Amino acid sequence: MPVAQSLPDLPYAAYLRAHPDGEALEHDGNYTEVHFDATVLEGGEATSAKFIESAFTGVSLADVGLERARFSDVWLSRNRWVGVRLADAEWLDVAVLDSVLAGVQAYSSRLRRVTFRGCKIDTLNLRGATLADVVFEDCELNELDCAGASLTNVTFTGSALRNARFSQVKCKKVDFRGARELDVADGADSLRGATVDERQLMELGPALAAALGIQVK
Repeated sequence: MPVAQSLPDLPYAAYLRAHPDGEALEHDGNYTEVHFDATVLEGGEATSAKFIESAFTGVSLADVGLERARFSDVWLSRNRWVGVRLADAEWLDVAVLDSVLAGVQAYSSRLRRVTFRGCKIDTLNLRGATLADVVFEDCELNELDCAGASLTNVTFTGSALRNARFSQVKCKKVDFRGARELDVADGADSLRGATVDERQLMELGPALAAALGIQVK
């Protein structure tokens, strides 16, 4: 099937070329207009690699080093990324759909205009990261760690956050009101600038009381 027919209506779909099945990613590699499809990539270092106007569909990545990588205008659908290292990476105009991310290390990364939709995300490390215009829609977020991160215009519509960590986070226009669950393990007192609904405020009550040293008897 031609690449253009296997992807949604992306403006660059017709120009994509298929990545050779199983070929390892390379350090500082340039993967502009490349389609990674139904392949398994395990191990290896691809630091500072560039993915521009590219797509990942049905791809399994495990223990791959993508530190300082750049993702721009990238479409990711039905992928499974486990133990991928994305520290200091830059994501711009990226869509991540119906995918599984587990043990991903993305601390100090920069995400702008990124959408996660229908994803299961376990132990995502976003410590010290910068997120702007980021959407988590209908996602399962287990042990999300945003300690020390900067969040601007971030929403969680239809998503469930369990055991999330927000210690020393900086929030601006962060909206939790659409979240199905909001379970904060620590950092509830750092959510100044965020918006919650009345139900979520009740859920946050014990965490806020503990953080402020308030005893409830």
